[in-house]
Amino acid sequence: MFTRTESFREYTTAYRAVTALIFIMMLVFVLVLFPIIPGNLLFYYGSGVNLFINDGQWWRLVTPIFLHSTFTHLLFNGFSLAIFGPALEKYLGSFKFLIFFLTTGILANIATFLFKPLTYTHIGASGAIFGLLGFFLYLVLFNKNNFTNNERNTVYTLTGIAIIMTFIQPQINVVGHLAGLVIGVLTAPLYWRKR
Repeated sequence: MFTRTESFREYTTAYRAVTALIFIMMLVFVLVLFPIIPGNLLFYYGSGVNLFINDGQWWRLVTPIFLHSTFTHLLFNGFSLAIFGPALEKYLGSFKFLIFFLTTGILANIATFLFKPLTYTHIGASGAIFGLLGFFLYLVLFNKNNFTNNERNTVYTLTGIAIIMTFIQPQINVVGHLAGLVIGVLTAPLYWRKR
């Protein structure tokens, strides 16, 4: 399910939504690194600053999904999307996948706004990535016949590791991660139809 055997060209053709999302994240990161647009402007106007969201800057519920603080941060989220995204995009189609990913990320950011202090600032696609895990968790729990034991165990293991890492790593948006996971599980039935 998560093993990729396609060539780069086959991958980018088959999984257009995943490819586009990763490309946008990489492009934004490059724009931050190089002085085409001053990087601090992208962070200043794009970060999820709860105080500014409270003042009506609602775009900050969307833009943090595409901002990453370090190359490691980008690499982790980009790699996770590249691994988990294709199977779900194949099941849902590119448009539904894109809607699910963005909606989950936005809802995770709303949860962060509601449950973290006004001084809290956050960036990254982790809430949406956890939403993907939540979707797969829903599938292996409630559509068991569509998956092998090995696939189910893989989802359980990856979800468990992701949750553990959320609590042991510093400077992690715990609310965003857990909200993304729960939202993924709860909204999956809206997108999934039994086959």
